[in-house]
Amino acid sequence: MQASETKLQHIIEGTIQYVVPLFQRAYSWKKSEWQVLWDDIAELCSLDHPRPHFMGSIVTMQTASGPEEGVNKFLLIDGQQRLTTSFILLCALRDKAKQSRNKQLGEEIHQTILVNHYKKGSDYYKLMPTQLDRTAFYRIINNESPIENNVISECYLFFERKIRNSKLEVEKIKRVICNNLSVVSVKLSNEDDPYLVFENLNAKGRPLTEADLIRNYFFMRIDVETQEEVYKKYWSPMEDILGENLTEFVRHYLTKSGKEIKQNQIYFEIKDLISKGEGDAISHLKDLYIFANYYAKLLNPEREENESIRKYLHRINRLKTFTVYPFLLNCYDELSQDRISEEDFVTILKIIENFILRRFICNIPTRGLNRVFALLYSQVSKDSNLAADSFLVRLKSDLQSRNYPKDEEFKLRLMDVNLYGGENRYEKAKLILESVEEYFQHKEQVSFDKLSIEHIMPQTLNDWWKQHLGEDWESTHQLLIHSLGNLTLTAYNGELSNDDFPKKQTHFQKSHLELNKYFHNKKSWCRKDIEARGEYLADIALQIWSYFGDESKPSPQSRSSRKSRSSRTTPKLLHIFEQEYPVKSWRDVLEITLNKIIDREPDRFRDIIEQFPRFVGWDEKKFREYRKLDNGAFCEVNLSANDIRAFCQKAIETAEISEEWYVDTVDDK
Repeated sequence: MQASETKLQHIIEGTIQYVVPLFQRAYSWKKSEWQVLWDDIAELCSLDHPRPHFMGSIVTMQTASGPEEGVNKFLLIDGQQRLTTSFILLCALRDKAKQSRNKQLGEEIHQTILVNHYKKGSDYYKLMPTQLDRTAFYRIINNESPIENNVISECYLFFERKIRNSKLEVEKIKRVICNNLSVVSVKLSNEDDPYLVFENLNAKGRPLTEADLIRNYFFMRIDVETQEEVYKKYWSPMEDILGENLTEFVRHYLTKSGKEIKQNQIYFEIKDLISKGEGDAISHLKDLYIFANYYAKLLNPEREENESIRKYLHRINRLKTFTVYPFLLNCYDELSQDRISEEDFVTILKIIENFILRRFICNIPTRGLNRVFALLYSQVSKDSNLAADSFLVRLKSDLQSRNYPKDEEFKLRLMDVNLYGGENRYEKAKLILESVEEYFQHKEQVSFDKLSIEHIMPQTLNDWWKQHLGEDWESTHQLLIHSLGNLTLTAYNGELSNDDFPKKQTHFQKSHLELNKYFHNKKSWCRKDIEARGEYLADIALQIWSYFGDESKPSPQSRSSRKSRSSRTTPKLLHIFEQEYPVKSWRDVLEITLNKIIDREPDRFRDIIEQFPRFVGWDEKKFREYRKLDNGAFCEVNLSANDIRAFCQKAIETAEISEEWYVDTVDDK
């Protein structure tokens, strides 16, 4: 067996063919794996001097056939998923190059990387997948139309869209793929049984984690006589309190120094830290142990003795933004060293919660937050220009410059954003409603544990509700069903169900929640009522999560809703997904927005149709006035400016696209 680290290009260049053995499964990577690979490539392309990026291992064994029979052939024992994906990605890159002015690069990719240009028959292909995958794969290689409803075709279309929508140069992408993606090439001898090797590589037993590799590296550098003592004192307690989170803790521990660390870089980074840093292995292990105890409190706030800190750690965790952990590790260390007080630490947690929640409500892209929180502590604690200010003042000032929405945008988006759907949104919605209830400072505070979210206008409408909501009940229901104004907390969720409003009102009158006293004297629950309560709750939210920045400083995010909410304005320029499009009407805004969603996330468009059939669908007869979209669907355009704005934002949320969307407008004369 021979093993060596090499560039991906060295694996696939030359006259060669990899044959996937019969015992291998068919191609099975999905969008999650494709996205990880693309994100890694995009990041490497953004660097002036990208470092090697480890993809994994490729295990091969040469077959009996030699060059005289055509090409050098190797059984691909392990690594077929990543190698197949790499070929498909290169096909998409080839086709993009051919469509542009760089046809020569496209031909170079095809002839030198993708195929054995001068060979015939099956020897023409450098990769021979399993029988189930060959037809679809060969069509991609031959630049023929992809087979529908096929995972290999979906992979090609995924990378084709990513390359087309990115601003990356084709030459740079090709260079990164070939020169910066590296693998460990393991070549088996003829005496090795490839089936047994494959079984062992894919055994059901627990594979080595990064934490296992780190542990082994540490104890190789610790004297044998002290290993057991050190293990019991430091490593074993970390394993006990962190369990499967140990690897992720080490990544966040490394990140707290200001360097963003990828999952596959943890082992190499810890090696560099120990071999090149100050102190011996034991001193580094001791420091790791100290921070592991902080991390255990972040994961499980019940370990924290201070009640206020414990409460706000729970709230941070409910926001599901764990990229903040490296920053909080540093703050916990500041607290343990008495450099900040417990009150300051609680304030820090409140600031972070405020920042994360406002950005979530306003659909601010989350990409880049890893780096923001990796660098935040060093920037806040070492900024010489703000040396006279306190840590808290500098923290607020720094976060204000990180797309922190102002009051106007936060209030407007909070009034109509979808707060229900999936665990992530549900938990945030419940946190908001609980916070509003606490804001009233009821002397007999109700426990929130057994409460759940209730829709006043129900998710499924009966005839009473349709008549009550009026002629345009469909628009009201689809736009406002999951909005803040239509949500409350109750312990009677199952009992209330789809009851009409008077029956629900009877239950609310028995409620001990201040939230539900709002409904006591209400005569109706129509669109105007929902919007009025939404504004009422949004005003309270502004008090709970008050703006901590300088209102006089400009905020680019404030444009996203300042004018576009008014029906007495004319749109001039649509900003969507980092592009600008001139528009003459709100109908143009709607059509372009939906077409861009179709182009970006075509699979999620089905979810939009399912949730908003009043606004978009396949049958034009269902709409009063319509425009035809790029994928053949139709959208209703006989809508108010506010409904179009609200629907566009909800469609983007439904497609789970976290990108900036706003409209520049001029006031109508």
